[in-house]
Amino acid sequence: MNNSTVNFTTESSTTYSFGPLDIFEMYACSFSFLFGLPTHSYVIWLIITGSRVASLFFKLNLSVCEIGICVASLICLLLFWYKSLTTLMCFLMGLGITGRPLFQCLICVERYLAVVHPVTFLKFKPLRYRVICCTAVWIITLGSCIFSMFFLPNTIEHTWFYSTQFLLFLSIQLFCLVAVLRALKQSGPGERGKERKEENHMKRRAFNAILIHTANMVIIYVPYTMTGLFTIVTKQNIRALWSICTVCFLLAGFVQPVLYLYHAEKHASVTQKLCN
Repeated sequence: MNNSTVNFTTESSTTYSFGPLDIFEMYACSFSFLFGLPTHSYVIWLIITGSRVASLFFKLNLSVCEIGICVASLICLLLFWYKSLTTLMCFLMGLGITGRPLFQCLICVERYLAVVHPVTFLKFKPLRYRVICCTAVWIITLGSCIFSMFFLPNTIEHTWFYSTQFLLFLSIQLFCLVAVLRALKQSGPGERGKERKEENHMKRRAFNAILIHTANMVIIYVPYTMTGLFTIVTKQNIRALWSICTVCFLLAGFVQPVLYLYHAEKHASVTQKLCN
């Protein structure tokens, strides 16, 4: 037996041999499920029980989508023993391929409208418009999940499927990023010092939020896209590269809840100081 593999024997005398990359992916999937599920559930509970459900509605739906991805991590872990779960795994992959980046785009577009087109933002600020947008995203995501069932992961067709979406979503976020950056450098006519400072603070927060979401998307999709294109061009399927892509994909899901929890704690401490 190779020293780099670990054998597991079941009661039915079926032996499973797992190499270092298999064990590496198992740890990544276990970490994503065990820590991601309670973290995103806690974020959902904070949003629902808070007083800003309408303004955080996109983040609420993003957290729900992330819980689905955590479940996909569990299915991916079980897939090492139960190959019959492959179809379910491919279905849930649509949440990460389409659902997560689409909700991130909605958040970026919302920040873009709030800074560059405030009148339009106020017009579409009511909750019903957010519900309509999220409903459309869930329908598109469901279509992506069904479509993903017909492609095995890490194939040429699957690579083109998520690479095309990545370029589209990245273009939208980069447009919002550049537009907010331009607005940050410009000052409105007749603004006073205090008003200008408050407005610049709001623009800077919007810019930072869009920048974080864009960087998060790059971390998720660039490794997959580059590895997929490398596989297509060279006809070499290197397992280690796909394992690295999987880890980047799973860990990037913790960026949004960690940032939200940080801002929530900061807001709570400020509120407590004001009350004292």
